[in-house]
Amino acid sequence: MSIPGPRSIALMHRREAVVPRGLSHATPIFVERAQGAEIWDVDGNRYLDFAGGIGVQNLGHRPRAVVQAISEQLDKYLHTSINVLPYEPYVELAERLCAITPGTFAKKALFINSGAEAVENAVKIARSYTKRPAIIAFTYSFHGRTLLTMTLTGKAQPYRAGFGPMAPEVYHLPYPNPYRDPLGDQANYGEVAADRLLELFRTEVPADQVAAVIVEPVAGEGGFIIPPDDFLPRLRAITERHGILLIADEIQTGFGRTGTLFASEHSGIEPDLMTVAKSLAGGLPLAAVVGRSHIMDAPHLGGLGGTYAGNPLALVAGIAVVKSFQEDPGILMRAREIGDIVHERFQEFKRRYPIIGDARGIGPMAALELVESGDAANPSGRAGALVSQYAFEHGLILMRAGMESHVIRTLMPIVMTNAELHEGLDILDHALLDASRQL
Repeated sequence: MSIPGPRSIALMHRREAVVPRGLSHATPIFVERAQGAEIWDVDGNRYLDFAGGIGVQNLGHRPRAVVQAISEQLDKYLHTSINVLPYEPYVELAERLCAITPGTFAKKALFINSGAEAVENAVKIARSYTKRPAIIAFTYSFHGRTLLTMTLTGKAQPYRAGFGPMAPEVYHLPYPNPYRDPLGDQANYGEVAADRLLELFRTEVPADQVAAVIVEPVAGEGGFIIPPDDFLPRLRAITERHGILLIADEIQTGFGRTGTLFASEHSGIEPDLMTVAKSLAGGLPLAAVVGRSHIMDAPHLGGLGGTYAGNPLALVAGIAVVKSFQEDPGILMRAREIGDIVHERFQEFKRRYPIIGDARGIGPMAALELVESGDAANPSGRAGALVSQYAFEHGLILMRAGMESHVIRTLMPIVMTNAELHEGLDILDHALLDASRQL
């Protein structure tokens, strides 16, 4: 059994003295080193990583190609600011991203530091291009922690509460949730959910005032909610009809997390703008907006940028990540294999444990929605806490999601071995059994 050791405890005391309490931690330990799908804390305890730094380590911790690229760049230059002296890695990664993202049309890419910055810039670009103010987002969504992105986010606690007033001209639609929405059993549920946008045009904001609709192809922080197959195509059709841009937020779903390079590929949609981050640079802070060239060119000269935006170290790491996917199709094949194993085990768990209301997933992006004794109407945050705590104490790092933190989500590296995967799933099995006995 793993518990915080003396060095982690001492560091936590130091942390409490100088770091604000608003910065939360999923675990009470401090990491010393990590490799692949394994992490060791400062007291020498080993953990399997099913969190991946919140979906950042799809290729595992310290992938060789990324480490080598960073090491080589260290001997050249660390920073000149792209707004002062440009450098080739910026252009090369832009070329590669434009080539691999959905759509055969001409594209351009902008690099910034974080997912929230990517969303902010996508909105700026959309407003500049359309000359319209309004943005439509969805409930259950997460788009960031800045003023605009927390306004877009469709989850009040802990992201919006106490930080108002929110940014203006942002409107929300219900994200389709087949498990919890009473309409979820309808054959055309996806179309019905998308058509709610038309009612919003009638009641809240006219279509000719809407610059963009931003949507996660799979709702991440909201609970790994997978919309019906017909939802995104219908949404795409409505936005095109009204001259509204569609922004796909692929920050968590990108780079193999759903078994394809990007989750938008499952529905076949081609968004006007796409935001990517997290696993883009293998652990370094880097994000991007990729979109249609004529739309990306809408902002005036000097309207985009940032001191650290597109840092050279992060860019070469990103090039190494994208090259890995381009040159080795086995990575995505492995992601789908992991997804198949996880889904099979999750369905088995659901049959055995009444606290599991729903087991769902797309590729290795999978989730267990925990409820009170099989009662779908009562999500159980307590069950989520018990499962994640047991898992941590037995060497498995998990992340929760959902409106009540009642969803166990999988963000493990998509390159982990079968032995590591089954070891982690076995710990999760025992965690579910332990929680079931306590509830």
